[in-house]
Formats: sequence, C-alpha cells, structure tokens
Amino acid sequence: MSELDEDSDGFLQPHEMEAYIRGLIPNLAQLRDMPAAFVQMYCRIAAHKFSFFCDPHRRGKACIKKVLLSNCLQELMELHQESEEEVTDTEQAENWFSLTSAQRICDMFLALDKDMNGTLSKQELKEYADGTLTEIFIERVFDEHVRRCKIGAGSNREMDFDSFLDFVLALENKDTPEGLTYLFRCLDLNGRGFLTTADIHSLFRDVHQKWIEGGNYELCIEDVRDEIWDMVKPADPLRITLADLLACKQGGTVASMLIDVRGFWAHDNRENLLQEEGEPEEES
Repeated sequence: MSELDEDSDGFLQPHEMEAYIRGLIPNLAQLRDMPAAFVQMYCRIAAHKFSFFCDPHRRGKACIKKVLLSNCLQELMELHQESEEEVTDTEQAENWFSLTSAQRICDMFLALDKDMNGTLSKQELKEYADGTLTEIFIERVFDEHVRRCKIGAGSNREMDFDSFLDFVLALENKDTPEGLTYLFRCLDLNGRGFLTTADIHSLFRDVHQKWIEGGNYELCIEDVRDEIWDMVKPADPLRITLADLLACKQGGTVASMLIDVRGFWAHDNRENLLQEEGEPEEES
C-alpha cells in the first residue's frame, strides 16, 4: 500500500486503492476467473467500501493504517478461500467484495436506470428494494447526499454511480457508525443535529401510508413514536441525537422503521421471525 501512496502522505486516494485491489485479484482464489471486461468496474465497487468506512469525512483519501485495521480488508481477504464450494451462496452474497455481490450492485443500478443515462433520478431510485422505501427518505437522500449537476437545466439532481454505492452501503450497514451517520443526516429533517417527536411523526407518516396500502392492520403513529423513544432512551427526553442512536445499539432498527415499510414489518414481526429462525429444519 505504501508503494502505491504516490505522495507518501500515509493516505490512499481512490485510484490508488483501486490499483491495490487490482494487484490482489490474481491472488484471491474466488476472483481469479473474473472476466477481464469487469475488472475495472469491480475495483471501483470494491474500493468504494474502503472509502465509505475509512474516509468517513469524505476527504477523498483513506488512512493506510485505518485500512489495514479495518473489517473491510478482513472481508476482502476472505476471498482467499480456494473453492467457492466451501462458501455458501448466502456468504457470497453478503460479502461486498465477492464477484456475485459486485455483479448484483451493477445489475441493480442498470435495472433502476430506466432512461439509461448513467444516473438515477428520484423517480428511478424510488423503485429500489421493490419500492418499500418512503418518498420523504428518497427526497432527503437527494438533499443530503447527491451533488447538484453542473451541466443541464435547473436544479434537477441525479444520483451518480458513486453516490449510489454510498446509498447501498449505508442501507446494508445500518448498524455501523458510518451507515447510521449517513442515514441520520436524512432523518434530521431540519439539520439541527437531533430528532424531535414531530420529526418522527413526519418520517413515519409515509411508512404508515405504505403499511395501510399493503393491507396491514391500523396503526397508531403515536404508539410507534413512544416505542421508538423507549428503544432509544435518549439522554435528553425531548430529542434523539446520533449519539443516542449509536449508544442504544438499536439505531439501525429505528432507522429501518422510519424509512422502509419492510423494515417496520420486520420489527413488528420480530418475535415470529426469531421463532422461525430457532426452529430446527425437518429432516427429510
């Protein structure tokens, strides 16, 4: 890594990180047979996870020491396992650095990009995860995490591939400080650094609408709001901060409940889901 650090400042820029990963591919058993045409895209997707977790302040470079100590590097090195037969499909899908996962991300982006212009509009992004994310959340993602286009008319923003990678990484790693920080900026409707009961009400209203449209039982928004307060137990009883969400160890669940009707369904059915997981499979 230090050899690739062109300015010897102890940090790797994205293109240097991509070069490091490209050099590893021949030595990683599960990546050796990667189609040559996909290598550049693979390196971009793989390097982006290091940027997301090792460059949280988005300075455009990741500290080499932080990279070496990161879970990301450990996850990448899991691909040393000689045969994919030793790795289950689930493990492959869950490892961001697997070829299966990288192709999944690409396919997902291409499927959402209906007008094939290489970026995603709000309307296109609404179809992510079968359309279970709320409209207010998609709006807030664009407000907080999508840069304005310098080219073209008006204030129409579109999400580029790198911003899409951030979006997917945050949603798939909601329980990490980095993922939760990304999501909290979207939840913090007024940019004050905390959520009030009114914010929770505004956020959950969209989830509630999707919940009812899905044919589920009637919900009392105030009950859900009170449940969230009980889960988080904020230091200040009138507001929830990012620190509160991180401290309560249920921040990812709370975020899911407020942005994704499927996430709320999973929370509402958690006892049944736990019971199903605990039941031994019947022997054939």
